[in-house]
Parts: sequence; structure tokens; C-alpha cells
Amino acid sequence: MELGPYLLLATLEGAVTAAVLALTASGLALVFGVMRVVNVAHGEFFMLGAVIAWWVASHVGGAPAWGFAAALVLSPLIVGGIAAAADMTVLKRLEYDPERTIVATIGLLYILQQATLMTYGPDARPVEPPFNTRLALPWVEWTDGGLALYWPWGLSTTSYKLAVIGAAVVVLLGIWALLTRTRIGLLMRATQLDRDMALAFGIPVERVYALVFGLGAGLAALAAVLIVPIQQAHYLMGGDPLLLSFIVVIIGGLGSLPGTILAAVFIGLTDGIISVFFSPTLAKILATLLVAAVLVFRPQGLFGTRAA
Repeated sequence: MELGPYLLLATLEGAVTAAVLALTASGLALVFGVMRVVNVAHGEFFMLGAVIAWWVASHVGGAPAWGFAAALVLSPLIVGGIAAAADMTVLKRLEYDPERTIVATIGLLYILQQATLMTYGPDARPVEPPFNTRLALPWVEWTDGGLALYWPWGLSTTSYKLAVIGAAVVVLLGIWALLTRTRIGLLMRATQLDRDMALAFGIPVERVYALVFGLGAGLAALAAVLIVPIQQAHYLMGGDPLLLSFIVVIIGGLGSLPGTILAAVFIGLTDGIISVFFSPTLAKILATLLVAAVLVFRPQGLFGTRAA
């Protein structure tokens, strides 16, 4: 196979990574943008979403599609509820102090991880996808007679991977509509701009914070449900999503949702392409170097704004 088809295949794999990363990082950016809380436990909410998805799918009878559909609904709701409860019982009592909330979410990380290990076990377990048809991909080449379409051997993807990309786009558009077209989004944006003024106007800021924290965790759990049929649920799977989400949020600009999505697409595509042609380790090294360059030359991120 020529280089072009390999590049197309790597780009599709990178697009799946970018889709899942955009959902996960958007949750982290939303929490920081509204609450100014660095949620170090964000990766464990991702892990918890995958583990709950496995549990729900394995206990729902019938076709695999029924179990996956139930997991797609229940897992983000359960994880979001756990996150909202953690916000009301822990972060609220700390008055959302930046330093203390970092320590608290580190503690939450270990609690979730070890509780999952004790109940779920150390084994990685798969979730069967609702559909997984293998789709051959065409390629175009120049011939003596002009452009010719052919199907190279081995150049293919699955219908489920394409569905993951489409689902991520739909969810991200829904988040944008929620923030810009609804009353809840208006309350979130008002709280983000000026917490004290929002309190003066009677906005229930603590309820908004609990909703945002739960929504951010729910997005991470949703991303995990989408990716777990491709990967496997494991109690240590939250590390890479957390690292990549922080990289994306820093590059895009802290609290900037559009910047986060664009950075996720860039990091996801480059991670997929470099991982296919070279190694996943090299992809992580280059992403880390890019973060260092952004912090040196543009500390507020590519799409962030400087503090007044």
C-alpha cells in the first residue's frame, strides 16, 4: 500500500481519538471555566464511566445494542450524580479555594480508583459494540487514463468508529446550544463572569456549580462509554485521558470551550498519525513539548485571554 492510504487510515484513527478527547477535555474546560476548579479526578470519572458501562451492558439481556444503549444513558447520569454529590459534600465546604480543591480532587482520584479496584477487580473487560461492520475505504490514484478509484487491500474502518466521531460532533453541538441558547447556559455564563454579582442577582451559584461539576464528569463518562467497545474498561485507564485533557485545555486556553475543541482535534489527529507511523510515546513527548512552548510564549493559551 502506498503512503497516501496509510495516511488516510491513520487520520481516521486520529479522528476517533480526537472525538473522544474533545468530549473529555470539554468537561474539564467547562468545570475550570465556570468554577475555576482544576479537577484532578477528571480522569477517574472517565474510568468510572467505562466500568459502569461494562457493568450495565453485562447485566442487560438481549442484543448487545440494548446493553450499550442502556450504558450510554445510565453511565453519564450515574457518574454525573456522583460528581455533583462530591461537589456539594467536599468542594462546597472548601469554598472552592483553588489550592485546597486540587488536594481534594487528588484525594477523590485515589478514592474512586481504589474503590473501583476493590469492587471491579484488576482485570480489563470489553464491552461489545452495538454494531461493528467492516467498511472498505476507497482511494484515488493517477493512471494513464486519468483518475481511477480503487479499494486497496487492508484500507478499511468500522461503522462503529465512524459513529463515535458523529456522536461526539452531535454532543458537542448540544453543549454549545446549552451554553448559548438556554436559561441554564445563561446562568452558567453569568456565574463564570462574576460570581459575586450573580449571587447579588439571586442566582443559586452553588447549585450551578454542582450542575457544572456533574456535567463535566458526565461528559468524561460519555466519552468513556463511546471508546470502551474499542478499548477495554480498566481501573487504571484514567491516566492518559487526564493527561491529554490537561494538554488540550492548556493549549486551547483555560476555560475556552472553542479553543479546547480545536486543540483536541489537533492533538487527537497528530497523536493518531504519529502513533501509527512512529510510536505512541513519541506522540506524547511532542504534545508535552507543545504545551511547554505554549506556556512560554503564550501562557493564556492559543484562544485564551490575558487576565486584566
